[in-house]
Amino acid sequence: MRTVFIKSFLSVASLAVILAGGFINRSITAAERLSRPVMRGRSYAISSMRPECTQVAEQILRKGGNAFDAAVAAQAVLALVDAPNNGVGSDAMLLVFDARSGRASSLNAGGTAPALATIEWYQQHQQGKIPVSEGLLSATVPGVVDAWYELLDRWGTMTFEDTLRPAIEMARDGFVMNERLAASLKSAKLLKYPTTVKTFSLDRKWQAGDLYQVPQLANTLQRLVAAEKAASPNGRHAGLKAARDLFYCGDIAREMAAFSEQQGGLFRFDDFAKYHAIVEEPVSVNYRGYEVLKNRSATQGPAELLALNILETYDLKSLKHNSPEYVHAGIEAIKLAMADREYLGDEAFVKIPWQTLLSKEYAAQRRRMIDPDHASLDLRPGGIESYTHPSDVRYADEKGDGGDTSYLCIVDQNRNVVSFTPSLHTGYGTCVAMGELGFVFNCRGDYFSLVPGHPNALAPGKRPRSTLQSTLVLKDGRPHIVLGSPGGDDQCLRTLQTLVNILDFGMNVQQAIEAPRWSTRSFPQSYFPHIMYRGEASVEDRIAADVRDALRGKGHRLKSADGWSLGSSAAILIDSNTGVLHAGADPRVDAYAICW
Repeated sequence: MRTVFIKSFLSVASLAVILAGGFINRSITAAERLSRPVMRGRSYAISSMRPECTQVAEQILRKGGNAFDAAVAAQAVLALVDAPNNGVGSDAMLLVFDARSGRASSLNAGGTAPALATIEWYQQHQQGKIPVSEGLLSATVPGVVDAWYELLDRWGTMTFEDTLRPAIEMARDGFVMNERLAASLKSAKLLKYPTTVKTFSLDRKWQAGDLYQVPQLANTLQRLVAAEKAASPNGRHAGLKAARDLFYCGDIAREMAAFSEQQGGLFRFDDFAKYHAIVEEPVSVNYRGYEVLKNRSATQGPAELLALNILETYDLKSLKHNSPEYVHAGIEAIKLAMADREYLGDEAFVKIPWQTLLSKEYAAQRRRMIDPDHASLDLRPGGIESYTHPSDVRYADEKGDGGDTSYLCIVDQNRNVVSFTPSLHTGYGTCVAMGELGFVFNCRGDYFSLVPGHPNALAPGKRPRSTLQSTLVLKDGRPHIVLGSPGGDDQCLRTLQTLVNILDFGMNVQQAIEAPRWSTRSFPQSYFPHIMYRGEASVEDRIAADVRDALRGKGHRLKSADGWSLGSSAAILIDSNTGVLHAGADPRVDAYAICW
């Protein structure tokens, strides 16, 4: 594995030229100086939140697998090495591009609420509150395993045995943990639950460099492979479906249901048996000649399209990058887009006014609400006729919860593309390991509203409006940029800034990721009880002091964040003229990219 990584790195190193046994160097300009190099190649590119994930994806591609096969293997490993942020119990949102058909698809693996979960139940038994970031009463059905199945069955070429082998070996034989994983295992919340203590071996103090095993998870994944093998005489599809069905309507589902009932959770067998990930058409807008695609249902992703439509009415390049005028315009556009995020929800339950929301005319109308000299402090949805609904927002100045998610993107030699955002929502999700199965559920259920009639109101079998999203950009109908970022409600803000950095300010992919960032929470946060922090904005302190002062002068309640704190992004750009792949990874976290 290490040899492959080193070869891949050397193939794209561009800071020195080896000639006649010596080195010829040139000085690097300030504009070119980066924390990490742009990785470049012509065959494939991978970028993810952990180097082990990136390396495993490369292994699958080198063995003849495609991007869809590699994505399954990579996320299964990511579930181990980035365990606080994603796992087998995750929900997920994916964007894919199938080169053979020339079509992009949205794969919605968002979790659903159990049949027993109703607004009335939480009012009667939980004082009208959804527990936040802990406990089975905040969970939804895991969607990741069905996402694996859809990737392999619809577009992949390999089997569960092929793609899960690296994760099984790592969980069984152990892998060397890093500082972030060791620190995450010290969480007091995890120690409350005996099954969690056993699953994650919390009876010892873990340190970076220790060999870490999760044998229960290895056993669960091996059970999927065994089910696949037993059914494989009937063909590859039958084998894949048998593995998937073991999880959702077989013995694993029965074990999850029994454990839930024993622990006072609301999940029952039928909640898993009825679950299916959804493959649907993405939504998109044209931004300066590029088609920008997002997941459509039960996700905040389209809010980025609304903001892009507003920003397209500005000459951003003339405003200059991270000037007071640009940052103000960006923050105000996001506030309006996130106010209209309140129209979004699970399309199986609510109707979304796409025609109005995505139109340029509506964006121009919304842009006129932006005062160039004053920050807005109010929630201002568009008031679209026939789509009025009760609001669910509280105002406070207290510290809010965060989001714990992971991300990976892959482009293979045929230009298949996968953008995969799996998540437990917050650190270790519910924190409750599911019996002897070796994983925890996501806690995305705390995103639901308990206000009847709200588009995101809780209902049995409904998907909460997730923060999970990523971006796929097409140029002349072919993939041009794929990017994503963990970060809860901040995800859209991060991907938007990276995209604008490339398309408007001409940055290369690594510069676009590393550039100083801004953020805001002046809209209802996704997690219960949906607090809005009026006028709050944050900027990394690498943004100049005079810019920060100017933003305060416009009325932003500005906070200065650490210079490398508002981001955790990965991106790949495909140059349509040369075919060269350019991959970037965020130095703010442990993200790494590889090209060949």
